[in-house]
Amino acid sequence: MLDLCITGGRVVLPSGVEETDVGIQAGKIARIGPIDKKEARCIMNANGQYVFPGAVDTHVHFSEPGRTEWEGFFTGSRSLAAGGTTTYVEMPLNALPATTNRANLQRKLEAAKGQNYVDYSFYGGLVPTNLHELADLSASGVVAFKCFLSPCGSDIPGDFRNVDLNGLRAGMRLLAEKGQLLCVHAEDPSMISQLEAKLLSPVGADAYVASRPVEAEVKAVCDTLAAARETGCRIHFVHISSAAAIEAIERAKEEGVDVTVESCPHYFLLSAEELAELGPLAKCQPPLRPKQEQAKLWACLLEGKIDWLASDHSPCTPDLKDGDFLTAWGGISGCQNNIDIMFDAAVKRRGMPPEQLARLIATNPAKRMNLREKGEIAIGKDADFAFVDDRQSYTLTKEQLYYKNKHSPYVGRTIGCKVTCVLLRGQTIYTEEKGIIGKPSGELLHIH
Repeated sequence: MLDLCITGGRVVLPSGVEETDVGIQAGKIARIGPIDKKEARCIMNANGQYVFPGAVDTHVHFSEPGRTEWEGFFTGSRSLAAGGTTTYVEMPLNALPATTNRANLQRKLEAAKGQNYVDYSFYGGLVPTNLHELADLSASGVVAFKCFLSPCGSDIPGDFRNVDLNGLRAGMRLLAEKGQLLCVHAEDPSMISQLEAKLLSPVGADAYVASRPVEAEVKAVCDTLAAARETGCRIHFVHISSAAAIEAIERAKEEGVDVTVESCPHYFLLSAEELAELGPLAKCQPPLRPKQEQAKLWACLLEGKIDWLASDHSPCTPDLKDGDFLTAWGGISGCQNNIDIMFDAAVKRRGMPPEQLARLIATNPAKRMNLREKGEIAIGKDADFAFVDDRQSYTLTKEQLYYKNKHSPYVGRTIGCKVTCVLLRGQTIYTEEKGIIGKPSGELLHIH
């Protein structure tokens, strides 16, 4: 007997969308195809909705321990669950201390116990002072590593620090020996510092965007690709915002460099022209780009040149969004709306095949992070699903957000679909009617 049969849905399989049944047993996908309902203990009717694989968000900052007033595992994972994300990988910052050694990772593992509504794993950090810690951290079960080329934190002890190119190459050599993936925040620090030095207070939206130009992103990408060629390190670029950087990465792929690239929903949904009106709620690094650049980025996405989408959910308390565009905290709260906002923008409005969106939000990140039970609707995979109703629309309000600090630049936006039901390993964890269901049941994922 199957534990559950999902029927009546448009199931988003790797090969395309099929109106078929999905059978679940012991938290795994056991059958795909017509199922006699007598063979299942429970029946769930998707009523014509799309049944997507649960999303895998590889770029969230939950700030625990140390800055839990910004966000935490409990509130952050509830937000993901409500949006259809069933797995996340958490960045090594903005927690205090940063996840740059085994002891700090252990503190994070202890803090996460019993708090997560979805499955999770962690990054380790590469900073100037921890080269001697990388091997031990690699053996501790982190799924990948993260570094910054541009300044990224404060002067608080234990906060994250950016590496220079020498530190990047040294870290890459060590990580290449371990077969580890290095994820890179690519903005050129010297170019940015020179431009920031010319800014006049108070710094407005246009001046802020101009201080972190596309050229700074492209230069850092090219420098990182050169280091990857030299060291053989596997690399991944986070939150790339420009077509020029994507094209440089495409050329490197053709040359055989082991590289992937992500972008984020906010670079497709929000533009530099809107930034002054949105205010620092929409400040991020790299910044939002002008609509002309955004159109080029959309073309890259639709053509398959971007490997996946991640939220870069980087929350903070409301007071840190006060001030001008230079002094306000740079980060967007958005992880609850990864699926619905991109389904609306890409599938409904631009004709992207649903199976392509599934690859972008689930399959590709799961494969790159070696999360082998995640990322697609296939026999033997975890029974993680997000139901998307494309016949509904809604206007996002603060009250609907599960974040600890209920602010997002998407508030007030009408979204032309809705995530109505989410399952984690065959158990319902969210419905449109009931909200979050049950107690935290998320598990720590170990890489293979």
